[in-house]
Amino acid sequence: MAEDSELRRDLLLRIEARRAAVQAFLRENRPRIRRRANVTIVLSSLAAAFTAGPALGGQSFAESVQRSLGLVTDSVVWQLLCLAALAVSVGAAVLANIAKSQDSEARLSTVEAVNAELDGLAGLLHYGHLSLEDAVKLYQQYTAKIPFVEDVPVYSPAPQGWGQPPSGSWGPPPGPGAQPPGGWGQQ
Repeated sequence: MAEDSELRRDLLLRIEARRAAVQAFLRENRPRIRRRANVTIVLSSLAAAFTAGPALGGQSFAESVQRSLGLVTDSVVWQLLCLAALAVSVGAAVLANIAKSQDSEARLSTVEAVNAELDGLAGLLHYGHLSLEDAVKLYQQYTAKIPFVEDVPVYSPAPQGWGQPPSGSWGPPPGPGAQPPGGWGQQ
């Protein structure tokens, strides 16, 4: 029974270490992926806006822009609008294709789902509602979904004992009879 308790603690430490890696991945990648998606939307909208004036207003739109900017001919207006639409369209296309090639949104969704699954697994394991064997199988299934998430550095316990490991790190289980910080894992 003591060995089972020790194995549960070890698995809980592994789960927490993996969750720390997942959360580090999310902190690093979520803002970048969302920013890229927002910039793509803005660039696509600008492309539509640059072509909407000439498409809806026609020659009279071009002439009014020509007069307001003091240009010699309205063909310069058409050229500038087309050039601006081309530039923002290319930018939007490049960003959209980068996101698609990296499968960023799908990866982000998968990592968020695995984070929730690992959290639930830790709770079930902690409160003894799941056998150790089943917990190990679930842990392997969940972590197999995210091979692209790198582990966080391993924690080395302080010489005076277990102590409180830094958030997102884990080390080997404590010696026999030692209790983990915060009292979790006690039955």
